Amino acid sequence: MLPGRGVGCLPDNPLGLSWHDSNWIPMLNSNNILDYFSERSNPFYDRSCNNEAIKMQRLSMDQLSNMIGLEYCLLHVQEPILYVVRKQHRHSPTHSTPIADFYIVAGIVYQAPDLLSIINSHMMSSAYHLETAFEELNSLARFHPSKGYSWENRRPGQPTGPVTAPPPSPVKVTGKRDIEEASSQFQRLRVDMLLVELTRKFPLPLPQALQTAPQNTINNQQTNEVSKKEMKQEIKQEMIQEINIKQESQPTNSLSPPMRPPPEKKFKPA
Repeated sequence: MLPGRGVGCLPDNPLGLSWHDSNWIPMLNSNNILDYFSERSNPFYDRSCNNEAIKMQRLSMDQLSNMIGLEYCLLHVQEPILYVVRKQHRHSPTHSTPIADFYIVAGIVYQAPDLLSIINSHMMSSAYHLETAFEELNSLARFHPSKGYSWENRRPGQPTGPVTAPPPSPVKVTGKRDIEEASSQFQRLRVDMLLVELTRKFPLPLPQALQTAPQNTINNQQTNEVSKKEMKQEIKQEMIQEINIKQESQPTNSLSPPMRPPPEKKFKPA
């Protein structure tokens, strides 16, 4: 049991604090639970509240609703084990602002956590579990240039510490040349993607000889076409000349009888 403390002696985080009085625990009920809570040794009780003023004046607790200031009221009862006491600030008989809740379980008083503390606790626990999960996964990840990423399967009997790399296999000395393993689909696709990205970012500059080559080829094609046309014209002219020569050398008509010279006249002697 904690010793009695004055006002303002609570630590910065009273959520880990508890208090009880073993002399009251067998007799606790809904009628005397506020008296049990207002014990001087209870660190959660503020003596400057209206409950203490009514207790000193020996008035009824029904007068709390007519006063303004700090007060304690019984919020929930589940006999014989659970009682909830609320600390609130009274503004009027119909309006009050809650400050904190205290639950009494089997005679032990605890302060109920606020919403901010609950959210922070859940976020810290989830972040811790995520961090440990990522560390475990990172220790199981493996990468090979030809196979890509893979996971090492652990059996339940194996240790959970960081996985160490296996020792390198001894070098085999053989007379025949070892057959090289074919590249996997992952390796081929990955290399192609890297090459495409590199060519996009850093295009290869063309040399001057390749840049002037298209112009030279165009000029050569044009000259070749002109020369071909001239050759065709010359061939046509030669063919026409040959045809004319042949026509001149041929006879006029093959069917007509050959021309004979006139007969010679014979002179008779007188």
